[in-house]
Amino acid sequence: MPLLRFETEPGFFVTADAEGDSAHPPVLLLHGGGQTRHSWGDTARFLADAGWYAIALDARGHGDSDWSAEGHYEIDYLARDLRAVIAQLDQKPALVGASMGGMTALIAEGERPAGTDPICSAIVLVDIAPRAEQKGIERIFAFMSRNLSGFASLDEAAEAVASYLPHRPRPSDHSRLEKNLRFRQGRYYWHWDPSMLNLWRQHTGPAHNTRNEERLYRAAHSLTVPTLIVRGGISDVVSEKVMIEFLDTVPHVQSVSVADAGHMVAGDSNHAFTRAVINFLTSELAAK
Repeated sequence: MPLLRFETEPGFFVTADAEGDSAHPPVLLLHGGGQTRHSWGDTARFLADAGWYAIALDARGHGDSDWSAEGHYEIDYLARDLRAVIAQLDQKPALVGASMGGMTALIAEGERPAGTDPICSAIVLVDIAPRAEQKGIERIFAFMSRNLSGFASLDEAAEAVASYLPHRPRPSDHSRLEKNLRFRQGRYYWHWDPSMLNLWRQHTGPAHNTRNEERLYRAAHSLTVPTLIVRGGISDVVSEKVMIEFLDTVPHVQSVSVADAGHMVAGDSNHAFTRAVINFLTSELAAK
């Protein structure tokens, strides 16, 4: 699997894995907050087998991408990185974004300058909408805030994940989990910059949430490319009510739910999720 490095601003690089033939239509996989490019399971491989060029990015401050010394992790910087990566591709990509990655895709495309062409061919929002259930967001923050001092072993890290995702069967092999951790000074740490947590917490609360929702809805209304929202059937972040509100407000968006999957849809039900993405991209883009 080729490792790619994209310079998104002078001296600042983000890292990605690629699967498939680079001459094929590209699909950028954008993970959620606190995850890495390894969070997509077999999705990139399945996309490549279906005739796409799959590129799984590490967002700034995550995985093997550079960390911002200035703490620049706001959505504007994430969207700027995404636009810079797209500018270095030979074809317009489809964007598949989970949670934070979905918001990044929505802002990058939905806030493009008036009168300019779309920067992507399609968007798949993975369990994210302009409005989210605050209880689900708080549960994510609580999980990310725990164990900042690291884990003594992979088993200990796996136990923490299992307590956060009790509906998911526990894997016997920790190799995939290990890719989302870094080992230093005898302990395992999550592979993201902990300074992001303080920044994100500063941008939550009623006033910030209202402004963020309004901005994301404006961006969604501006979309002209085919758009799909994939909701986890048991998600506590995008409830059925939240998804219906979104679809009522932005009726050109298509939707699908993945039964028995929570907010981490790709990890909870990878085959069903990937099938939904491939079916959407094939039906919307293959003939173009």
